Amino acid sequence: MFEKVNRIMSAEDAKAAVPMTEELKKIKELRDEQLRAIIDGRDKRKVIIMGPCSADNEDAVVDYVTRLAGLAEEVKEKFMLMPRIYTEKPRTKGEGYKGMFHSPNPQTGKTDIQNGICNLRHMHIRAIRESGLTAADEMLYPDNLDYVSDFLSYIAIGARSTENQQHRLVASGIDVPVGVKNPMNGSFSVTLNSIYAAQIPNEFKYGGWQVKTTGNKYAHAVLRGVVDVYGNNIPNYHYEDVIRFYEQYIKQHLDNPAIIIDTNHSNSGKNAFEQIRIAKEVFGNMQYENFNNVVKGLLIESYIEDGNQGADGCVYGKSVTDPCLGWEKSERLIRDLAEMI
Repeated sequence: MFEKVNRIMSAEDAKAAVPMTEELKKIKELRDEQLRAIIDGRDKRKVIIMGPCSADNEDAVVDYVTRLAGLAEEVKEKFMLMPRIYTEKPRTKGEGYKGMFHSPNPQTGKTDIQNGICNLRHMHIRAIRESGLTAADEMLYPDNLDYVSDFLSYIAIGARSTENQQHRLVASGIDVPVGVKNPMNGSFSVTLNSIYAAQIPNEFKYGGWQVKTTGNKYAHAVLRGVVDVYGNNIPNYHYEDVIRFYEQYIKQHLDNPAIIIDTNHSNSGKNAFEQIRIAKEVFGNMQYENFNNVVKGLLIESYIEDGNQGADGCVYGKSVTDPCLGWEKSERLIRDLAEMI
């Protein structure tokens, strides 16, 4: 049984209410093209997508992103740094913090998705304006893409969504790089099938229309580790895993073979501090040509403070979901990685 609670504004109305300026659109166009060039190999730099597990507080997120902008300028010859500003949060059991899309109404305290849409647009656009960096977000709900597509330079498809047909089809119509995570069971063939579906033209129903897409040749893999049938975490960022995946990539003749390594989740066993060791191992393997050619960068969960919130408080710049690396460790890690290249 469904109960209609509130009618949600259209994407066009949301964009009019919280608009991107022409200046910010030009920043996005430049960043989009820089990232495409990294994925297809024209730009030999690596991309590092980093930020909190879930964006929750606008001031803290913008604070983090402006810090990242200073670091990005310092390492720009080697890295493209991209903030991770995730506003939709998948929940294994359907409960807990679901992301800014589900923001509560400040008067009633009840979920107000329209308020959430305006809040997340304001946060993303403010972050671009104050830092000059466009960001990555996850496409948890394909129907919501139109509300955010005008300011994102990277879109992720999560492990729980990789096998979903709607995600694959919608990804084929996106004009920025889309990172497809391996599914929870780690299947390489499922991941590659998802990438293939996103790279080819498709025709389907979307947003009340029958639509055609041209395919997204910048769709690529994100290796995030595996959860076996017993709930054990198994990493897949090692040299042997990457080369095995690369060989399957080549056999399928996909465009622009590319892999981003997720340093957290099942690769780290959700131990955020293990991300430092994992990132350095990945960069140590860049000495091998095939590894270096296919691995385009990293995904790192990072925020201002180490760890995550306890049940008894709300610490500024501390993750409300999974633990993250704090800023000091994150900054040191990026400088260390830059010295390894």
